[in-house]
Amino acid sequence: MSVEQAKLPKTNVRKRSDEIKPFTCKNLIAVIEDPTEIRNIGTVIRNANALGAEKVYVVDPRRKLPDDWTEMREQKALSSTSVSGVKWTFVKRFDSTEECLAHLERNRFVSIVTSPHVKGKTNLLLHEADYTMHHKLAVWFGNESRGISELAVSRSDMCISVPMFGMIESLNLATCSGIVLYEVTRQRRAYQSQFRRRNKKGRRKNPLPLFIDRHTGEQ
Repeated sequence: MSVEQAKLPKTNVRKRSDEIKPFTCKNLIAVIEDPTEIRNIGTVIRNANALGAEKVYVVDPRRKLPDDWTEMREQKALSSTSVSGVKWTFVKRFDSTEECLAHLERNRFVSIVTSPHVKGKTNLLLHEADYTMHHKLAVWFGNESRGISELAVSRSDMCISVPMFGMIESLNLATCSGIVLYEVTRQRRAYQSQFRRRNKKGRRKNPLPLFIDRHTGEQ
């Protein structure tokens, strides 16, 4: 949501909220592991909201965030850096990676991590992976300097990486999350357009639209 949209009258906000519901990627969670900068948390939330991920989880051992989402929504720094995205995307914090993994696994989510090649794991480039094969999916993004933890890698289904071709072979957290979530949500939205349920069951007679015309608001 842009700054202009954040300032829309309540009736227009409700209309926009109704318009985007069919485009939200159900059972898709973006996980940020031990982020250092509050602005990076806000930016990932902004990316998740703009691209249609359902929720954001934050592994936050530094306790930069309050426990309650309603309190996060009132945190000025987070609201500013997420451009009010935190008000529209549910965010849950965890004290540790283990706690977050246990919560996800208990609720039958499969984790994938953004990481360079790891020996013994399934390693794929971003565009090579199928992000629709798991009904419930959590996509992990690591710490700004250390990357993803060994624990998260060991409990993940696969490692994905963005192909790069320059002298600099790294991306910052905000950029990486935007690129990765774009591809993941693109695939899952296309699946949801065709099927109501997992395993390609419940084919829709009339596929859902894949985008909203930003000029007219029509689907």
